[in-house]
Amino acid sequence: MITAMHLLIHSDDAAATRAFLRDVMLLEAVSPESPDDGSSSADDWLIFAGGPCEVAVHPTGTDGEAGTAAGPRHSISLMCDDLAETMGELAGRGAVFAGEPEDRGWGIAVALLVPGAQDILLYEPRHATAYARGLQR
Repeated sequence: MITAMHLLIHSDDAAATRAFLRDVMLLEAVSPESPDDGSSSADDWLIFAGGPCEVAVHPTGTDGEAGTAAGPRHSISLMCDDLAETMGELAGRGAVFAGEPEDRGWGIAVALLVPGAQDILLYEPRHATAYARGLQR
C-alpha cells in the first residue's frame, strides 16, 4: 500500500534550494541519519513535510498553455486558498515571482522562482481538489 509521495527537486545549488524551502516557504524538515560511510552530513539531506498531495496526469504532445512541444515529464505545483495573500507572505520572506498572476481558467497562477532549481507553479485552484474531499490515502 502506498503511504505517501516523495517529491524531488533537482537543484544546481542544493543548499540555496533547501534554505529557500526552510526559510521562505517555512516547510518543516527532518534530517535522516547520516550514512555510515561518512559520505554526507545529515543536514545535507533535509526532507521537508509537503502537506496534502494529489496526482494528476496530463497528456503529452502540445502543451496548450505554452504552445510548445512537451514530452513525458514531472512537475511540481503548490496550491493555496488565496494567491494574492500567499504571494504577499512569501514575498515578505524574500520570495521572487516570474511575472504577475494569470487567470488560466482552472485557477490563478504564477511562477515562483526557486534558487538553484526550476520555477514551481503556485496557484489558487478553481477545480475540485482531492485533498479537500478527504481523499488522502
